[in-house]
Amino acid sequence: MSRINRIVYSLVGLILSPVYWGLAYFVKTPGLAFRGLCAVKGLHMLLSERDLVHAYNFLVSPLDSVRYFEFDFMWKAIKKMEIHSYLDVSSPRLLPLMVVDQSGGIQAELINPDRKDLPTTVYLAKSFGIESKCKFHEARIEDMQFEDNSFDLITSMSVIEHIPDDVGAIRKMWELLKPGGVLLISLPCAATASEEYTNLNDYELIDTDENGFVFWQRYYDDLLLKERVYSITGLPRNFQVYGEKNEGSYNQNVVEKRSDPFYPTWREPFMVGQQFELKDRVSELPGMGVIAMEFLKPV
Repeated sequence: MSRINRIVYSLVGLILSPVYWGLAYFVKTPGLAFRGLCAVKGLHMLLSERDLVHAYNFLVSPLDSVRYFEFDFMWKAIKKMEIHSYLDVSSPRLLPLMVVDQSGGIQAELINPDRKDLPTTVYLAKSFGIESKCKFHEARIEDMQFEDNSFDLITSMSVIEHIPDDVGAIRKMWELLKPGGVLLISLPCAATASEEYTNLNDYELIDTDENGFVFWQRYYDDLLLKERVYSITGLPRNFQVYGEKNEGSYNQNVVEKRSDPFYPTWREPFMVGQQFELKDRVSELPGMGVIAMEFLKPV
């Protein structure tokens, strides 16, 4: 993409982003209120920080695809809480940063084993003015030595499916949660469970097998949720399932984003409302979906 094309592309995004944001209301896309918080931060970064790159991302494309649903579910749950101690396990950085920014008297532990990505989170925490409320850890949840019963809130958005020992990770989070505390997690799901492997080991956190492949993620069906999640936490007190209206639309969208340097990211909220919808249960999904769950630890 040439410099001129990049400038034109960015200007088009700034102009059309609010249009598609407005259209998204008519197709009932979730997460639009959270997107508004992102826009406010983008304006602040533009006017105060003169950080054009991050300001543009916050204004035009802070979220993508089913993240609109995941942020919406978790944000609605978090807004009802009084939080003092908070642990986030490698969620997209906007979630923990907004939680800390919008909460008074909070101390947060943010885990991210990706050494390339963590510095950006630290930078944005400083830009938000919340770095004193956060501790950052370049580590995996299984390696952390927090005391049990330490946190009022633990969040992990679409991360556990990438951990080979997902049961161990969930058990660890459940042990760290205070009695009466809340665990919020989201996972990809489908009517039939499956696993995906890749020959790209970008994070170098998992060893490749003899064929050069590495575990990437799993899709959870009802049985797998029961065996790997509910066996530890019990049933969620609240959950929602969000999935494709037509099988294959998610993968088609992923291919478009990876292959088209001019992919119109500003259309994302409208696209989500057109192609996805709430489902009553995982077994109803025609293809890919996401389940978001809220667990309350018994006192």
